Amino acid sequence: MAEKFVFIKEVDLNNNCPTCYSNDGLHLTCSQKIIETNFYKTITSEIKYNLTCKTCKSTIYPVNWTDDIERVFDYHKKAFATLKPSTHLKKASWLAITWGIIIAICIVAILIYSQL
Repeated sequence: MAEKFVFIKEVDLNNNCPTCYSNDGLHLTCSQKIIETNFYKTITSEIKYNLTCKTCKSTIYPVNWTDDIERVFDYHKKAFATLKPSTHLKKASWLAITWGIIIAICIVAILIYSQL
């Protein structure tokens, strides 16, 4: 089972960095989790946001966010167009389902004909 986060969007913010106080280094990235196996591919509703500063090369965690950063984050969070959560069955799933139905029909047919 492979879990990965797919890049959705990135935005440069004009807020001051809480670490180095630079006004032009904050960078917000949005990613969405996708789970892929041999049988299905699922787009989950789990979203990961990452705020980094390009100037001081540090990750800014939500504990250190200022009220201004929080407001700008909420604004951009509404603007991100994420993928709709869904599940897609792959060919292996459809083959397994089909074979299961065929085997069930054969078993029922054998039981019916053995009672005659």
